Amino acid sequence: MRILIIGGEAAGMSAAAKARRLAIDADIVVYEASEVISFGACGLPYFVGDEFQEPGYMAEFTPEQFAAKGIEVKIGHRVLSVDATAQTLVVEHNGDTFTDRYDRLMIATGAREVMPPIPGLQQQGVFGLRRMADGLALKAAVQDKNNRRAVVIGSGFIGLEVVEALVHQGKEVRLIELADRVIPDAFDGEITQHIETELREQGVSLHLGERVEALLGDGRVTGVRTSQGEYEADIVVVCTGVKPNTDFLANTGIERLGNGAIKVDRQGRSSLANVWSAGDCASVWHSVKQQQVYVPLATIANKLGRMVGENLAGAEQEFPGTLGSAALKVLGLEAGRTGLSEQEAKAMGIDYRTVVIKEKCHTNYCPGQSDIHVKLVYEAGSKRLLGGQILGRKGAVHRIDALAVAITMGVTTEQLGMLDFAYAPPFSRTWDALNVAGNVAK
Repeated sequence: MRILIIGGEAAGMSAAAKARRLAIDADIVVYEASEVISFGACGLPYFVGDEFQEPGYMAEFTPEQFAAKGIEVKIGHRVLSVDATAQTLVVEHNGDTFTDRYDRLMIATGAREVMPPIPGLQQQGVFGLRRMADGLALKAAVQDKNNRRAVVIGSGFIGLEVVEALVHQGKEVRLIELADRVIPDAFDGEITQHIETELREQGVSLHLGERVEALLGDGRVTGVRTSQGEYEADIVVVCTGVKPNTDFLANTGIERLGNGAIKVDRQGRSSLANVWSAGDCASVWHSVKQQQVYVPLATIANKLGRMVGENLAGAEQEFPGTLGSAALKVLGLEAGRTGLSEQEAKAMGIDYRTVVIKEKCHTNYCPGQSDIHVKLVYEAGSKRLLGGQILGRKGAVHRIDALAVAITMGVTTEQLGMLDFAYAPPFSRTWDALNVAGNVAK
């Protein structure tokens, strides 16, 4: 059996490693367009912010290490097309093309940045942050003392992490967001208002409800023009979302979501025979929504990649589903979310209720006591938990994991109110913030 995998990052390499352990006689080849494999892009903002200095930490393994395990990894090889009938690929390397055939194929091509349709993006001093090369280039620019003024466009997870990195590097930071609040797709307003306050208190110039119209300059960026004014800039970082890397599949007939993500079932199978997919290029089953969604997270890519590896080797494993659980650190704050936000529940037409509480993270006689904010979304009749969001200072975000377990197990707010959470004065109060939220829910 010949297994080909397109894409050598989280999902692809997880699948290759698992398939190798189970299908010991199979030929396994991974085609990766870049020069780096097993790359964790999540570390890029922290590399830029000098949390660590060695970029190699973000690439966990090398092609040579996989070769020693019997997995052939071909870097610098871009797959141009797939013929699902003949079960072949056309691959480009150094200007030459060749054809390879497969018995089973996995597509794990990830996602690319979505750039806004504005002039000036090709100038020096304008950066994205998706690849290793992006991180190296941005870090070099940040270390230049002449680059004092930075503008970040977009306030999603990466945008906010980049803002934190630039603040840590002593830059004058301006954040521009088209929506009327930060990170609007992941968190509700009761949580984002505290993030916005933290940004302003840390000296970030926050521009909400403002559209970027052009990047100014003559070969090198000097500023940004928006719907409300012009601002000087030495560095501009564009963080306006991602799009699945699936354009090369346009002629295959493979089923895709509206944004181009490959539609897969709970086994990771696509609509094409003998073709699986996982990671940021594919859909994933949402266990609360009970439908396929697009949630490009590293945790999902690794889990689904591993499962697809089993299925490439002949198993029929099914993914139980995602909750879209995610966490964020913004300067002194931590925030986590899982399950449905209120805006998602409303869009689905669910009869839901919410509760928002402010509690303390631990007892008052231990140093460092601070506020912790909890929002629960739950079904009106049954009181079954549908989603939750948490914000606070150090250590607050880990409580989101307890909520993820509770949602997965169908816990109600009443049950949450009496769950037996660990207690010690430095860590919590006798009634944890999650207990309090569950008991306040009506």
